[in-house]
Amino acid sequence: MIRKAKIKDIKQIQALIACFAKHDVMLPRSLNELYENIRDFWVVEDQGKISGCAALHISWDDLAEIKSLAVAKNKQGKGFGHDLVLACLAEAKVMGAKKVFALTYQPNFFKKLGFKKIKHEALPHKIWAECINCCKFPNCQEIALLKLL
Repeated sequence: MIRKAKIKDIKQIQALIACFAKHDVMLPRSLNELYENIRDFWVVEDQGKISGCAALHISWDDLAEIKSLAVAKNKQGKGFGHDLVLACLAEAKVMGAKKVFALTYQPNFFKKLGFKKIKHEALPHKIWAECINCCKFPNCQEIALLKLL
């Protein structure tokens, strides 16, 4: 079941993200950051456990970002990631966003959902608001993709 995250989900969300972060395929998220941004998150609850998560974060006037998309390794291939992205896109439309972007090491996943590759420089608000503080800046290897709604 896909639903909006609840406070009780935060530690499971952090653990899920940490599994990918330790392999350097996702940025880690602190508990503080997750609690502050709980309203951005969608989760997949499967048999009482959080098996996937994704966040929709409003970046600017008509621009939103899908962040922290993660699905437990043993639950991949069941469509959970796809459904999480669709939930984020639907919410973005309701919020009035006209464009949604993602920074990812898995560009083909997003391309299947209609995202197109763009240059990082096309996202100045992201770069100067968040990326500049990242430990990987300015040598980020993530691929930037954008979808028009």
